[in-house]
Amino acid sequence: MAKHQFQAEIGQLLKLMTHSLYSNKEVFIRELVSNASDALDKFNYLSLTDETFKNEAWKAQINIGIDKEDGSLTISDNGIGMNEEDLMNHLGTIAKSGTKSFIESLTGDAKKDSNLIGQFGVGFYSVFMVADKVDVITKKAGAEQAYKFSTDGTGEFEITPVTKESQGTIIYITLKEDEKEFLDTWRVKEVVKKYSNHIAYPIMLNYADEESSGEGESKETEKVKKSEQINAASALWTLSKSELKKEDYVEFYKTISHGDEEPLAYLHNKVEGAQEFTTLFYIPKTAPFDLYRADYQPGVKLYVKRVFITDDEKELLPSYLRFVKGIIDSEDLPLNVSREILQENRILANIRQSSVKKILLEIKKLQGEEADIFTEQYNRVIKEGIFTDHTNKETLLEIVRYKSSSQEGLVSLDEYISRGNSEKKEIYYIIGKDEKVLRNSPLLEAYKKAEIEVLVMDDEEVDSIVTPMIGSFKAWTLKDITTIEAPDSKTEEEKEEISKEYHSLTERIKEVLGDEVKNVKVSTRLTSSASCVVKDSSDPMAGMAHLFVQMGQKVPETPLILEINPEHMMIKKMDALQDKELFGDVAWILLDSAKLSEGMEPKDKALFAQRVANLAGKAL
Repeated sequence: MAKHQFQAEIGQLLKLMTHSLYSNKEVFIRELVSNASDALDKFNYLSLTDETFKNEAWKAQINIGIDKEDGSLTISDNGIGMNEEDLMNHLGTIAKSGTKSFIESLTGDAKKDSNLIGQFGVGFYSVFMVADKVDVITKKAGAEQAYKFSTDGTGEFEITPVTKESQGTIIYITLKEDEKEFLDTWRVKEVVKKYSNHIAYPIMLNYADEESSGEGESKETEKVKKSEQINAASALWTLSKSELKKEDYVEFYKTISHGDEEPLAYLHNKVEGAQEFTTLFYIPKTAPFDLYRADYQPGVKLYVKRVFITDDEKELLPSYLRFVKGIIDSEDLPLNVSREILQENRILANIRQSSVKKILLEIKKLQGEEADIFTEQYNRVIKEGIFTDHTNKETLLEIVRYKSSSQEGLVSLDEYISRGNSEKKEIYYIIGKDEKVLRNSPLLEAYKKAEIEVLVMDDEEVDSIVTPMIGSFKAWTLKDITTIEAPDSKTEEEKEEISKEYHSLTERIKEVLGDEVKNVKVSTRLTSSASCVVKDSSDPMAGMAHLFVQMGQKVPETPLILEINPEHMMIKKMDALQDKELFGDVAWILLDSAKLSEGMEPKDKALFAQRVANLAGKAL
């Protein structure tokens, strides 16, 4: 007998479970039945594809046993079973990376946390909401030795070798004194019908019932063992849409998502013709906690003719749709299809292509609050899709939303176009890290004055890679306002005149700043600020910045152009300034304050502060 300590995070999880983390304790039955169904799926696949198991007479079944005398509930299956290593990995630890971040993401809000726990795939531990003690007796298919895993959920567990004839798993649950409602047959039937009716295998309820015999005083009661199937046992996605109600889809979603939250949307399609396949997809209301992890768990299961093949294949949908949960069931793929074949298979490529189009169409249909929820949860991954999925780029550009300089909330590119200049056909944008900094950028001044809308993109890490490669949308060209001339009512002759007037000043400033700037010129984009910095659009590095970000490399520094506002009092007075030291301080303050306005750092913060103090002192 070997005693083990639970992984620290499991210990925290067990404490949460014993204090009723789930809003409904009854879901422990759903979780254990779902695990049993997965185990049956895995052995079903082996029995059809592995020579070792092909000749076994096997009938898949889940059994729920009620024993009122000893206050126990038993849930068992004849699926793939577990060996000692599986018990350690699946029950003693959370066998996934990101455990720490998962535990940290728990909020204390029972409803939110139950969805998180479901996402993390630790539904087994929900049993400790109702159990004083749990014994798991299991034997892996093809193995000689069986094992028993025992725990009271307080911090330790034991694993002991035992004898078991057939493969599969038995979970023996000793119920808490105040949880005996789950020994009532009607209660168990109600829970199974609610959550697990469409589990594809028969769920049998086994219990002892009292029956009377004889008449009058000779009447006797005896306990008779009964067994009845309590679920429909038809895979939900195989049924026609006309047979199903919204509640059926929602309850099935709760089973596969291991949570209590309803989906944001779902779509169920059957395709017939050259290829036959059925898909059932769900868009969750809340993004999976591992959405931005490289080792994310895909949410789509692949079946072939109702036989489970895999739930760990990331190629079933493109990575930017990794939040989608559901089922793909093909009639044409071979049962023994390997992972390598899957990645290159023409049939699966067609299913994937068709599925992506349908999912994106469903997302486009979302309106009002549902559309807002989708944008809040998934806008960033949609941007990933714009970058990687050229086939569906136009549709993704219709779905993505951006902040705007002139509108409340988030806007679509179509909405921008409806308000834009239909002659110029240009969509203006500015990218940076901080929304507040961007909205107050001097670079926006001319656009605000001309009442021209600018998209404010404050997710620099993604936007700086994705946006430059968009090019155009519905014949409208996207323009980065930091690399183009700003709107201006002055003629070219007037601009030339102003440039000549201030030529000597710009040269003097350039001489002071040296290599810190590529050029100094008179601005046409400023209305209230004294200066701003812009990128040189002709510099090859400016155009390649997003490529460096994409490759995870540091973006090479490109010299900036300093623009000065000839209408600003500071610039007018500076032109007449003869004090070289004071002129130098003002020149550097113009550059450093312009950098700060764009969220950049001055080259020397201490020197910047000193120059500001010097200037203020002289002014006072």
